[in-house]
Amino acid sequence: MRPRSLIFSLPLARRIDGILAARRLLEHARAFQPIQDGRIYIEQINHPFLFGDRATPAGYSAGLAHAISHGWLELHESGTFVKLTQSCVDLFA
Repeated sequence: MRPRSLIFSLPLARRIDGILAARRLLEHARAFQPIQDGRIYIEQINHPFLFGDRATPAGYSAGLAHAISHGWLELHESGTFVKLTQSCVDLFA
């Protein structure tokens, strides 16, 4: 059986990883010039994150989910574009 302190620290560690991954994804998103209607191709975010930062696909998914749930990114219904929201712009201002 695991010690109690380890059991309680696991969700917090995952949450912190999601926050850090979301911040890094937003940094990558801000580095690119949006195309039509403020859209950014998802490949422009995931390629530098996965291969440049050498992150894991799980970290990418956690970061993207965290950014979307906090309203920093809007994912297009096709899954090929994201948009930075005003709250994301305010976050980095």
